[in-house]
Amino acid sequence: MARPCLILIPGLLNDAEMWREVAALLSEMVDVRVADITQGETLEELAATALEDAPGAVSVAGFSLGGYVAQQMVRQAPDRIERLALIDTSMRPDTHARAAERKALDAAVRLPGRFHGFGDRLMHAYLAPGHADDEVMTGRVRAMTQRLGVEVLLRQNALHRPDGEAVLRGFAGPVLVACGEYDAITPLAGHEEMAAMTPRAVLEVIPGAGHLTPIEAPVPLALALARWMARR
Repeated sequence: MARPCLILIPGLLNDAEMWREVAALLSEMVDVRVADITQGETLEELAATALEDAPGAVSVAGFSLGGYVAQQMVRQAPDRIERLALIDTSMRPDTHARAAERKALDAAVRLPGRFHGFGDRLMHAYLAPGHADDEVMTGRVRAMTQRLGVEVLLRQNALHRPDGEAVLRGFAGPVLVACGEYDAITPLAGHEEMAAMTPRAVLEVIPGAGHLTPIEAPVPLALALARWMARR
């Protein structure tokens, strides 16, 4: 009998490295696949590519930007998505302030010699207190963001992020909403809102993690995902 398929979707300027430990921990339980969201120009393209690379019915876990891709997958193929996990993400469009921040970042990274992956300021914003000084953790993040580079950042930053409230209210399968305890990028309040409006949602706060929960707390997150995959 074929194992259930789980698609893990990275966030902005992330690839499979973001999910490395989580994927390894879950690989004996499920058929784990990590989507590539570095190439498409729209959420629709990214969702379609992720669905093309997977068989039949799937469970989908989206981290950060990947949460918007996961919601788009539900819009495009509602009959194929059995379970939905939203991790350190949002269902809301960018606020005017957030849109302005994206434009400022785009302008900054276009300057010659300015982009070197996540710098210290971003690292402290994205990681929990104490993790920003963890050389192994920050080294992984910097290497990943440098490897993907400016063009991927600009392409992903330009993606339209639509409101997902109707998607969540209408989704009938098991839902996991997970948030790092210290997530300052997509704080807990937004996850509480998502969980409250989704019929079969379970909210889990991951202790000790900031925004980058798959790297900061892979074991607790993998356990939460395993419980979600076992739900009927």
